[in-house]
Amino acid sequence: MSTHRKLRALVVDDERPALDELRYLLERDERVGEVLTTDAATDALRILRENDVDVAFLDIQMPGLTGLELAQVLGRFRVPPRIVFVTAHEGHAVEAFDVHAVDYVLKPVRADRLAEAVRRVVAGSDQPTAGDDPQVAVERGGVTRFLNRSDITHVEAHGDYARLHTAEGSHLVRTPLTTLEEEWAGAGFVRIHRSLLVSLAHVREVRMDAGRCAVVVGDPPVELGVSRRHTRELRELLLQSRTRRP
Repeated sequence: MSTHRKLRALVVDDERPALDELRYLLERDERVGEVLTTDAATDALRILRENDVDVAFLDIQMPGLTGLELAQVLGRFRVPPRIVFVTAHEGHAVEAFDVHAVDYVLKPVRADRLAEAVRRVVAGSDQPTAGDDPQVAVERGGVTRFLNRSDITHVEAHGDYARLHTAEGSHLVRTPLTTLEEEWAGAGFVRIHRSLLVSLAHVREVRMDAGRCAVVVGDPPVELGVSRRHTRELRELLLQSRTRRP
């Protein structure tokens, strides 16, 4: 999907108030164009066969065909839409990730959280294919070398610079953290603190102590603090992850 074209979205939820609220929030997002809606998963299939849809926002627990079952059907489309689950239940997050959901948003939906889901849809659409592993140029002592992005465990803000951490060491690049957050969102890098991004693929464990959250990444392991405002979102995303190490 071109970043210059607005998204066409489909919202599927059997509860009319939730459906209307989600449509209202999406229509206010400048990255979204048309918003189609239905309160039945079976009707959603008809809409999807008749319209090119970029992203489907699906409730999970619906009568008849569930949101997860609908997502499995959509996965067999020649060009499937991206999937965002919007649900009141945390318990299906792992299953949601198994059908390659872009995001898993818990009800009641906050406008900023939904906007983040839309950002991930847009960013993920512009990422290279899964078989590609983009390289990042770094300099040290006048020598330029290239890191595989998949080797980066976390990123720290350093003013207008960012420090990339790998198992072998760290490297400073002339790119602000906010820029990397936007460009790498589709590759599983998420903000856990105002000065930290973490790669979900490298998270080994989550630790909770007296209401404080931390994640452990890399080998050798490094513990990183998670700010309170990012804790819930991080836990939602980690529920999805099939790549967490035991």
